[in-house]
Amino acid sequence: MAIARRLDGRSDWRSYYDSRTVTADEAVSHVKSGDRVALSIAQSTPFTLCPALAARLMDIEDVVINHGAALVDWDLPGLGERFRLESMYLSPLDRPLYLRGAADFTPISYYRTDVLPPSLDSFNVYLMTVSPPDANGDCNFGDSQIMSKLLARNANLVIAEIDPTFVRIGGDNSIHVSEIDWFVERQIGFPDVPLPEPSQEEKRNIATICQLVARDLIPDRATIQIGVGSCSGMLGYHLGDKHDLGMQTEIIPFNTVNLVRDGVITGKYKKLYPGLVVGSGFAILTPRAELELANGNPAFELYDFNLTDDIRLIAREEGIICVNNALAVDLTGQTNSESIGHQMYTGTGGQTAFAIGASLAGGKSIIVTPSSSLVRTERVSRIMAGLPPGSVITTPRTFVHYVVTEYGVARLSGKSIRARARELIAVAHPDFRSDLASEAKRMYG
Repeated sequence: MAIARRLDGRSDWRSYYDSRTVTADEAVSHVKSGDRVALSIAQSTPFTLCPALAARLMDIEDVVINHGAALVDWDLPGLGERFRLESMYLSPLDRPLYLRGAADFTPISYYRTDVLPPSLDSFNVYLMTVSPPDANGDCNFGDSQIMSKLLARNANLVIAEIDPTFVRIGGDNSIHVSEIDWFVERQIGFPDVPLPEPSQEEKRNIATICQLVARDLIPDRATIQIGVGSCSGMLGYHLGDKHDLGMQTEIIPFNTVNLVRDGVITGKYKKLYPGLVVGSGFAILTPRAELELANGNPAFELYDFNLTDDIRLIAREEGIICVNNALAVDLTGQTNSESIGHQMYTGTGGQTAFAIGASLAGGKSIIVTPSSSLVRTERVSRIMAGLPPGSVITTPRTFVHYVVTEYGVARLSGKSIRARARELIAVAHPDFRSDLASEAKRMYG
């Protein structure tokens, strides 16, 4: 490891930090041909380092860039020739690149504590964003750790962009300046991220779904995981009448901080990390007011994604209830949450791990989805007789216990294929139930 080489001890970290604080151009000048460069994701994107690296890409060649949930545009001269772009989770900004085949998707669906997934274990350069160092020389990863610490510790060259606005969250969420080669002060702020405004119908359906889940499937004292998604991500706004909930998750959803403040989430009955909200990051675009409440709050701890999403750990949280989003579900319960046919739309994230972990823990695996979507003014059912060719199976049907739409709760666990089909047709959009019933009869008798 490079730590001992960079700094002998921790006492003289200030002089080391000052001597290693350079311009973005100077920092990325150390990236060379043949390097494999990973960048921290989403709200932790190093926005100042990205354009500096982009300018460098015409001077070097055979470079691989891995940027998950990117909030910068990598559609640059040399893409596919001088450098290659890949990701394990797509964002609305970079999705067109992958749709036209100009970049590569690398699936990740399992995680082991302290071990990088196979698609990330060969990167020798890591560019990340951290807070300024504290009095001990520790920089914090703010509201999104994900895999930053492990990636930094496995890289030969580590460049950190310093963002003075970062909050400081506890857990295993800091790195000492001695573990970083170069520091760059942030010059480019967080960009405007245009998100599609959901229709009034979609808002109503999501609210109904979340109310059903909260009322029927989440009892007091339950420990929950809530996945990223336009539907599941809103569940936190519907839990205000619960008591002594716990949260053991990957991405801490909207309104969680307020639920902790109001005494709804206490973690009193958690088996793992009792009394704490544990995740690997906060949801992107979490309101600043919520982040300020979490800043330095001992109730919140962030850890590496490979720890929070390790099935062996999840399964130890007896009775955990996991709620995750879906793009489509077939009549047997097979769930696709990341692609439209063969074209990737997002990524696996931790849904598979939590669905399996909840099942092993004797808990509940819940999939939420509106019954239909409007695609170019045409209504399309999300409950399908069969998923389109090439669709990713994010969660196998054996680990889907419930599917919830605005029309009710389909209870699948322990049921036959025919019984599952009946349950799912009952919660499909009424416009499609007749066709789905005909297809179910044809396919399953």
